[in-house]
Parts: sequence; structure tokens; C-alpha cells
Amino acid sequence: MNKSIRSRALTSAAGLLLAGTLTANAEDIVIWGGFPELTEYYERVAESLSGKYPDLNVVVEPIGLRDHEKRVALGLSSGLDNATVLELIGSTANRYIVNDLIQPAPDNVSAFVKDDSNFEAFFQETATVGGLVYGVPVFRGQGALFYNTDMLAAAGLEGPPTTMDEYDEYAAKLTQRDSDGNPTVSGWSLRLSGGGGGIAEKFWINLHQYGGTLLEQDGDKYRAGYANEKGLAALRQYVNAVSGLKTVTVEMPADAAAFQREQTAMFIRESWVIGDTAKKAPDLNYKTAVLPRGSIALPVNLYVSGGSEKAQAAAWDFAVAANQPEHLVWMLDNVGWLPNRSGVDYSGVVAAKPQFGAFVDLPEDYVFFTLPSIEPINEILTRFAAQLVDAYADESLVGNDAAMLEVLKASAEETNTILKRAGILAD
Repeated sequence: MNKSIRSRALTSAAGLLLAGTLTANAEDIVIWGGFPELTEYYERVAESLSGKYPDLNVVVEPIGLRDHEKRVALGLSSGLDNATVLELIGSTANRYIVNDLIQPAPDNVSAFVKDDSNFEAFFQETATVGGLVYGVPVFRGQGALFYNTDMLAAAGLEGPPTTMDEYDEYAAKLTQRDSDGNPTVSGWSLRLSGGGGGIAEKFWINLHQYGGTLLEQDGDKYRAGYANEKGLAALRQYVNAVSGLKTVTVEMPADAAAFQREQTAMFIRESWVIGDTAKKAPDLNYKTAVLPRGSIALPVNLYVSGGSEKAQAAAWDFAVAANQPEHLVWMLDNVGWLPNRSGVDYSGVVAAKPQFGAFVDLPEDYVFFTLPSIEPINEILTRFAAQLVDAYADESLVGNDAAMLEVLKASAEETNTILKRAGILAD
């Protein structure tokens, strides 16, 4: 099957959609992923199917996440000629499921997902809508603190921060400045720009540490849950860091690249950073730590749409084969994403790379949350993020709790308007 596995990485959603239409055949299966680092993983899965499907072409088409989301929207709305395996977060897939653009999994796949020995209830639920299984769980995004041990030692700090007050104290001590007092190395890199949804998600992680939530659920309805003291605590932390103490700025290098180049001392991110850092900064001295209260967990599932009945059957077999233990262990070891399947022995990887400990060795009272599977979730996150970006850079908000609370109240009204329009606003 070597000659029938192809990978293409294009630069735009429309371009990749067109390329797939032009070069894939009716009996091919196409893998649409939003995480290019998983290309080799999908190629390995395809190789494992060569015995059952010796003549099948598997086309792996990775692209950046935001373009991938646009590509899926274009593809599903216009129809897919080829059987396509769609890599999607459950909350994103829901908007297509409720509009009948993604169909339920066949009975054998549904049985695989519903088997409690394969997946915990949390992952089964995120792959299920209205009692029907639509996707096959694969991996998840889950946050932890990454910290540079050399920088902490130089600042006289022992061990990671364990409370949100300590996060602020550490950030102040770890920030390096030039002779004019301008920060040159951030003490704690925060998500301040980029994709709107990501900004709001990262704020939600900090809000979660204060015991708060962005959306409160009441049965099958929701309301904004952040225009209160917990939301104020989280916003105050950001505003003080960016516009008050300036332990981080919008212009400074951020995220994994900044951490790997020692341009920041701490940041919160998912486990993929471990695999990425092993390749890009193998000599970096760092550790990871659990967050004070808990983390976001964003399960990614594989869905199937388009193509002939025969090709769809092969595509679903691919989704199930992606959960074979040897592939999942390889993914954790070589890429760093956390597999969702139960009953797989990952101890060898964790022993060799102890940074995974903060992702798998968790306190019993550790609390997870995830994005709700509601159609307007992306609009809610994007619109809230726009308000956050303005607030972070507004120096007039520093020390002004009343003004910050007004920002949150105005944003909450907008969130509730979106929920009301969707018919899911709680009283």
C-alpha cells in the first residue's frame, strides 16, 4: 500500500478542497486533519490497513486548524465526492450533525465506541448526539503548566506555582527587563492575540482556576456565567499582567516557540508541546505541573462523510484502526497528543518523558471542563475574545474593578443574545 498513501499540505482551505476534488478518485478515502504534526500517524494507520484493503488509496491532507475548519464548512455544505475522514472537536462537529451534514456511525463502529473497556463515559458522550454515535474518539487537548527550571532557579523560586496568586508572583519575579524597564522575557506568556476562539478558551482556563465558568448549563440550555467576582478575578489578572505590571505584552513572542527560545519562563499549553520541544529545543531544561484546580479537555473525534458505501466502510475502518494501541503509543511518544482510549499501556513513554506526568498523573479532585456541543459556541467565543483583547490593552482598567465588571456585563449580554437567538438561553 506504500504507493497508494499520499500526503499533501496546502496553504488554504479553498485550495485544498479543490486539490482533493481534482486528484482523489471515487474509491479513495481522504483524511482531513487540522493538526499537520499528525501526518505520519495517519500514514501509519493507513499502512496497517494494507492487508484488508490492498487497492485502496489513502490521501492524507493536513492543514492548519483554522483553515481546516473553513475547509470542512465548505466541503460539507457543498457535498463531498470522496469518503472523507474528518478530524473535529466534538463541539465543532455538533453544528454539522444538527443540520444533518454528518451521519451517524454504522452499528459496528457505534459498538466499538460504546464499549466501556475502550472509552470512558466522558469521551463516549462527546462522540454522541441524541443517543447516536457519530464519531470515534482519538485524542484530546488538555492543559498543564510548562516552566523553565533554569529561569525559576535563577529567580530563587523552588517548584512551580500552585495558586493563582503565586502565578502572579512568579510572573513578576521571572520577567526580565531592559535598562528602561521594558520586558524582554515574559514571566508568564498569556494568549493575547491570534484566533479569537483560542483567546477565549485560554481565558476560560484561568477562569476555571478561580472556580468560574464561561457558560452555565441549566438542563439543555445555557447562560453567560462570567459577569461576577470569579470572572472579575480572571480579567483582573490579565489586565494587571498586560497593562499594569507588564510582565507580558501583546508584542512579545508567545506560545511554544517563545518557550523553546527561552523568551518566556512559563505558559499553559497542551501536551503536544512535549513532542515539539523534543524536536526543536532538545536541550531545554523544563518541567510541567498540574493547574491549581483543573483543565480544559477538548476531545477530538474522527467522523466520516461523502463517498460510496464501499469507500465509507473503509473510512470507518480507518477511524477504528486509528485507535490500535501501537498507533496510540506512537502518537503519544512522537507527537505528544494524549490518546483517549482506555486500557492502553503508556507507562514506557511517561517513564522516558516525565513531562507527561502533569497530563496523566492527576489529583483525584482535578476538575475537567470542555466546550459545550452547541451550535453557536464558536460565535460566542469569538465575540467574547474581541472584547477581551480590547480590555487587556486598556490601561484605564488597571485597578478599576467596577469598570472591568462593566466590560464583563456587556460581554455577557452579547453572549446571552447569541444563546437566545439559538433558542437555548436559560432563564
